[in-house]
Amino acid sequence: MNPMMAAKAYAAVQGGAMPTATPPSAASAAQGPGFSELLQNVMTQTAQQTRGAETQMAQMVQGQGSLIDVVTAVSSAEASLETVMAVRDQVISAYQEIMRMPI
Repeated sequence: MNPMMAAKAYAAVQGGAMPTATPPSAASAAQGPGFSELLQNVMTQTAQQTRGAETQMAQMVQGQGSLIDVVTAVSSAEASLETVMAVRDQVISAYQEIMRMPI
């Protein structure tokens, strides 16, 4: 799984469109959320989806839930976690590449 596949899977799960590249002038004018805010939001969403999957599983064990709801919640949480892990791997790879650069 490459990062683009992970991003597409995340966008599909979230129901959003894939982000597109914007020219630097448009990006500076937009003043969107920073990288740390974006990561924090993704981590929060991942944690919420994991808790939702756990809740669905607990309801299923108690006989109050639906198997389809459990599978859907677990799949959503899994896709989010895989996306976070792909981003983490790319950040580590970029950091290691920067550290190998000669000064």
